[in-house]
Amino acid sequence: MYGHQCEYCEGLVQPQSVKRQAFKHCDGFVILEDVAIGVCNHCGNRYYSADILHAVHAVATGAQVPERTEQISVSDRRSV
Repeated sequence: MYGHQCEYCEGLVQPQSVKRQAFKHCDGFVILEDVAIGVCNHCGNRYYSADILHAVHAVATGAQVPERTEQISVSDRRSV
């Protein structure tokens, strides 16, 4: 799946294990931990397999129960 040329530069997309990767989905976020993704070795663009995107969708839509839920702080930039 990885090992192809980046679509944005001349770099090569290599597999990389990341501790946490956040995904925006509709009105919220899903965070996957200890996941293998593709990362361009030149520009850093990230690539995700269909399996990863299906997992994000399953958690976001409630088809799969997350292992845990965490609360995060959000600040409106107008108040800063």
